[in-house]
Amino acid sequence: MTSKVDEALGYEQARDELIEVVRRLEAGGTTLEESLALWERGEELAKVCRRWLDGARARLDAALAEEAAEEAAEGE
Repeated sequence: MTSKVDEALGYEQARDELIEVVRRLEAGGTTLEESLALWERGEELAKVCRRWLDGARARLDAALAEEAAEEAAEGE
């Protein structure tokens, strides 16, 4: 479950932290417990990024649909 703090993260903040998590996992040298915690954090950050991207896609789709509707109305 995503925390309130995660919900307040902007896309860029979540993406940057996710990049750091991946870097640390790829570098190795962490205990199994630390690696699992990093993995779980990465999953949460990925969800935050996905929500931002899905929201941006929905806004773009709505704007394009509105524009198409206006053009269709003008053509009548």
